[in-house]
Amino acid sequence: MHHGLRRDPAPSGERPAGAASAQMAEMLSGFAVSQALYVVAKLDLAAKLLAGPRTPAELAKESDVLEDPLRRVLHTLSGVGVVTHREGDRFAVTDLGATLAGGTPGSLRGTALLWMETHYEAFGELLGTLRTGSTGFALRHGQEFVPYLREHPEHLPGLTSAMAELNGGPRQALLAGYRLPEGEVVADIGGADGSVLAALLADDPRRRGIVMDLPEVVPAATARMSEAGLAGRVSTVGGDFFTGVPSADVYLLSAVLHDWSDEDCVRLLGRIAEAARPGARLVVIESLLPLDDEPHPSKLSDLIMLTMAGGRERTGSEYTTLLGTAGFVVDRTVSAPAGGYSAIEATFEAG
Repeated sequence: MHHGLRRDPAPSGERPAGAASAQMAEMLSGFAVSQALYVVAKLDLAAKLLAGPRTPAELAKESDVLEDPLRRVLHTLSGVGVVTHREGDRFAVTDLGATLAGGTPGSLRGTALLWMETHYEAFGELLGTLRTGSTGFALRHGQEFVPYLREHPEHLPGLTSAMAELNGGPRQALLAGYRLPEGEVVADIGGADGSVLAALLADDPRRRGIVMDLPEVVPAATARMSEAGLAGRVSTVGGDFFTGVPSADVYLLSAVLHDWSDEDCVRLLGRIAEAARPGARLVVIESLLPLDDEPHPSKLSDLIMLTMAGGRERTGSEYTTLLGTAGFVVDRTVSAPAGGYSAIEATFEAG
């Protein structure tokens, strides 16, 4: 998880004495900074500061917290560029800090709430994951993430917001110029609020769509389609995609397969194969894992999948093999110029 701290690669040649230790200490402090950022998001402080600089006393009164601890949190975050000091004991929010306010361009408020309220504790069990093979989430909570969400629906808005934020941010570099393969009906399987499908169908009135996700998520998808003016062309379906999926001409799996193990992915792809006609198309949108040392979002995402869901990020060749087990032959891969996401297009060839 990115916490707003510097992550400079080690320079070549000699390093100043203590530089490596200082950089490591900064990296190790991520747990403290992430919780301070969570406070800003949870109390909606960034949104309050967007209206103008405020004093800690004013913010504390509105947020029902204590003034002195809040001042110290804000002062700490001034050191990482989230807020800045102004005259009169006031703080102002920076462009970076504004991403913790809901509804702003590039907002990550939903992601902050979801990660800190559901992911944070699970990462305390990472060593246990290495020793047992169980997810950190299951070790901490005694059940896996999806069943937990069904029992704790208060986290669903954060999940839906986080997925929409990801679609509007990192995936947007791919979605902005991407066109789906031909086919009248497009089924977005595990589509959350349908943000990806909405982006892909908005300027293509010939097509109809289906968003399928858990019944608890369907209301958000229905609302999103109405907001996008697509209610007449896109229907929403609640269900378990491991049980069955709707019939369609094009199937879309956007950041779904990385949530699951190879075995579970084969089960899901099998359900799609059962519903698909020969020649049906499949589009898998994922961040492909590089094999070298380059910094890449999928490397950190892989660790999140390991800890939270038992899933994994995969290389392009690993996806080709995985899709082939269900009869899908990869046609091409379209990669975004930036943002780290790719669309793998495949055709179903019934055995």
